[in-house]
Amino acid sequence: MATMTAQERAERSAKAMWGPDRASQFLGMEIVEVGEGQATLRMTVKPDFCNGHGICHGGMTFTLADSAFAFACNSRNQATVAQHNQISYLAPAREGDELTAHAREINLNGRSGLYDVTVTNQDAVVIAEFRGASRAIRGQLFEE
Repeated sequence: MATMTAQERAERSAKAMWGPDRASQFLGMEIVEVGEGQATLRMTVKPDFCNGHGICHGGMTFTLADSAFAFACNSRNQATVAQHNQISYLAPAREGDELTAHAREINLNGRSGLYDVTVTNQDAVVIAEFRGASRAIRGQLFEE
């Protein structure tokens, strides 16, 4: 059997994670694209996602960024989890906005990785910047 390319591995890893990822599916997220060390996910801000100020709850924006981070750091078929992360909210998202989170690997050294995720709306306004640190654990997403 031929060796899998990095892109094929990333796509297969995403497929293996997506099936059981009920949280991302429940919130209406979709995977736009994946690649080695990167992932882009999209989600529309539903009325139920808005807080008492009438804007998207920060936890929803965080969850979208965290999901993109997860698909990026698991793109090599190595089970990987979040070690810690932080987010800066730069502009409000509103009901009906289409948010896109693009995660990209900044550094991978042994079992530890660092990823930046930019969340934008449909007008390319930056809504938030997220930084996540990952840690590889035992196991793979699929048998290789």
